[in-house]
Amino acid sequence: MTFLKTTTFALFTMASASTAFAQDVTLRFQHFVSPKSANPTYFMQPWADKIEKDSDGRIKVELYPFMQLGGKAPNQYDLIRDGAVDGGWVIPGYQPGRFPEAEAMELPFMTTKSGEAASVAAWKFTQKYLMDDFKDVHLIAAHMHGPGIVHKKGPSIKKVEDFKGLKLRGPSRPATLLLDKMGATPIGMPVPAFPEALSKGVVDGGVITWEMSPSLKLDELTDSHTDVAGDQALYNLYFIWAMNKDKYDSLPADLKAIIDANSGEFASAWAGRAHDEGDVVGKQVMTADGNEIGVLSEEETARIMALGEEVTAEWIVEATEKGLDGAALVEDAKAFVAEGQ
Repeated sequence: MTFLKTTTFALFTMASASTAFAQDVTLRFQHFVSPKSANPTYFMQPWADKIEKDSDGRIKVELYPFMQLGGKAPNQYDLIRDGAVDGGWVIPGYQPGRFPEAEAMELPFMTTKSGEAASVAAWKFTQKYLMDDFKDVHLIAAHMHGPGIVHKKGPSIKKVEDFKGLKLRGPSRPATLLLDKMGATPIGMPVPAFPEALSKGVVDGGVITWEMSPSLKLDELTDSHTDVAGDQALYNLYFIWAMNKDKYDSLPADLKAIIDANSGEFASAWAGRAHDEGDVVGKQVMTADGNEIGVLSEEETARIMALGEEVTAEWIVEATEKGLDGAALVEDAKAFVAEGQ
């Protein structure tokens, strides 16, 4: 009898341990930048830590920078969709034409220079227009960054004519459309390719945020950094933080609830705020290294804004020809941004 009791107890203990172990989950999330850059530092890692804490350790989120799990940054959405990774950071604009409605948030001077406010608008826009586009993944957040800055070799931009002939990296189609309008030769490329392109002279500079500048060594590879006047960002970039749909669906209800509680507008605002925090540090680093920091005059900014309006008008026509309501997309994007001002 004692033997039976002992055996039964042992089997019960093993079964209980097995059940508990089965509920523990490790999620592997991947991104394509330095772990020291703003979003991984101020959003991704704290988000991962919060998920682990809120789940009492039952969910562990591992972060892999520089695409360490494989693939290229432009293919990140498909890697998540197909389950090559459990989740990660995606720039839909790295696949031009695939998610055309998202471009409305990226149009020139669409957002303010607050990454947090722009990200709240991005989440609202996403809820209205983009959930079907991203139905193959489980969406956690949609966000924007802060102001986009022109970083280049040589002196800072003083007037629109200074863009003429410059080969400048652009992160998205709307950004390259604006660069083209200003007379530059736009070259679309993802973040990881930018430093090498600069060092080899493939580009003279490009547009990217303050916060990314130190991790890309732009203090060494460029000489000047130029922003536009006013509160509106020259351009912006739309991101999503997403998870493999099957992986999310496989979680027990209480663990899904942990993910859900750290998703949506809350997580989107947090991700945008991370860029705002990083921008402060990035600008300080560029300034401390002696690089020229320029701000275009209000008059020159107005000239660029007029060119931006041309880009937007042409984008509306193009979107409408594709069967989208281009005017409504732009109007609603502006309205969501205005709600946060």
